[in-house]
Amino acid sequence: MKIKIKNYKKVKSTNDVAMKLIKRNILEPTLITTKKQTNGRGRIGKKWISLKGNLFITLFFKFDQKRINFKQFAVLNAFLLKKVISKVISKKIKIKWPNDLLFNRLKFCGILQEVIKFNNFDYLIVGIGLNTNTVPQNKSFKSTCLKNILNKKIDNQKILKKIVIAYEKFLGEKNKLSFSDLKMKYK
Repeated sequence: MKIKIKNYKKVKSTNDVAMKLIKRNILEPTLITTKKQTNGRGRIGKKWISLKGNLFITLFFKFDQKRINFKQFAVLNAFLLKKVISKVISKKIKIKWPNDLLFNRLKFCGILQEVIKFNNFDYLIVGIGLNTNTVPQNKSFKSTCLKNILNKKIDNQKILKKIVIAYEKFLGEKNKLSFSDLKMKYK
């Protein structure tokens, strides 16, 4: 399933942009990316520190909560991103449930899922903050970036392309395979 890509120079939050697009009747699977995010969000009202040079994306798509629910998608999204990034860095990545990816106990990726109902359908909004080239300083937790893990500058476009390919494949499978089958495939 093809994903439409929308690039922005600067937004408050890629998840907010996704909500606005859905409300404007743009309903096909879409990925939003931006170079600068001024008001990124994390879970439970926390702020996501969005430093220049990192990757900020949100993907949204229609989903059926009777088939695969919100919490199950949290598991699948973490596994899918772990699998994609593991291929890039070939190092051991841990998932801190429900929404963080860690390397040596240092956070480098956060996932924020939200749901919006529009025209009697549910849309899953998956925000992904990926520290690729700079490390945000946060008092709540220690973090790192892929550049520090690999000791080289990261090409955000290459990682973005791998994420898009993985999600296009995943979206083609989500209505055909059960949650258990998808979990085994991406685990």
